[in-house]
Amino acid sequence: MKIIDVCAFYTPHGGGVKTYIDRKLRIGADHGHEVVVIAPGKTDGVEERPDGGRIIHVASPPLPFDRRYRYFAGATEVHRLLDAERPDFVEASSPWRTASIVAGWQGEAPRALIMHSDPLAAFPYRWFGGIASRPTIDRQFLWFWNHLQRSSMRFDLVVCANESFSGRLREGGIQRVRTIPMGIDPGIFAPARRDAAIRRDLLARCGLGEEASLLLGVGRHSAEKRWPMIIDACQRASLERPIGLVLVGGGRDQPKIVRHIGRNPHVHLLAPIADREMLATVMASADALVHGCEAETFGLVAAEAVASGLPLIVPDEGGAADFARPGISETFVPGDVQSAAEAIRRLLDRDREPMRRQAERVARGARTLDQHFEELFRTYRSSQLARRHAA
Repeated sequence: MKIIDVCAFYTPHGGGVKTYIDRKLRIGADHGHEVVVIAPGKTDGVEERPDGGRIIHVASPPLPFDRRYRYFAGATEVHRLLDAERPDFVEASSPWRTASIVAGWQGEAPRALIMHSDPLAAFPYRWFGGIASRPTIDRQFLWFWNHLQRSSMRFDLVVCANESFSGRLREGGIQRVRTIPMGIDPGIFAPARRDAAIRRDLLARCGLGEEASLLLGVGRHSAEKRWPMIIDACQRASLERPIGLVLVGGGRDQPKIVRHIGRNPHVHLLAPIADREMLATVMASADALVHGCEAETFGLVAAEAVASGLPLIVPDEGGAADFARPGISETFVPGDVQSAAEAIRRLLDRDREPMRRQAERVARGARTLDQHFEELFRTYRSSQLARRHAA
């Protein structure tokens, strides 16, 4: 098949979507599919990948609130490219303008809406969750549900990476929802990468000795990641034991996070780690991953942590929650500092070595992106055949 992914959230600067796209291009070629990505870019251009596939960049304006990302200014150029490429299957990787552009294309190919983002969880639920119930918030944002219902009716599939998100979409009246869990890059993240010297160094950067507990947070510095809440929760939990917190990432909210850390010597910021093997080593060398975002559609960082043999401290909602396992994980109420602090205490109260051995056993069964794409491509092929049969 020739599969075209109209992907508004792709940026060469990194992130989960870039990791996903890079792997999709390689796996697609391995399975005999031609995968082409249409993405907004600084200028028009075509990027041929040596392992297979292409990225067609469409000159587009930057997003005002995060200039690393751009958005399609209109449908005309995307429709022209779709007409010229003549795909067998088309994906839209955003529920907003991209979904409308792909839904409005007049071609005959079947198409899927990939829910790489969870807008209500990322924004309204986070903003108003402390003062209103979710049904009340949903009623106030009925325009979004109406938009999604109209868009989804013009797609053959709506694909989600976690079942809780799929369930909310079905409850909201969205049809043809299919859960296809994602996975991690194979051969990179593993417990064997644990390095005691790196652990000592990271704890020393937090002003602590190796007898302390090392918690790791990974992700961009933006409001939905809730890093100030995580910092406060770690500080409360550290009243009973020494805890070092290392945050790997960067982004527009970094000055706010630096101010929030203040003079706390036990929190250390690391710049984003582009070297995947180095990131895997840092992950495996920590004692647990702590994560604050309940709006993850998949929870790639949590998946990578599990594959690294790390116990998890995560919200009880969202993609990261799918990876919480009894005995090696603790969950907390999203956005609740005290609940998160108690989850940290519960996890660190456990005997570390038996918990680590169990986490290493779980790591051996981690799902890979290869498995995700194999299932995704099979689903697309079935949808294509069903469309032909119906015609």
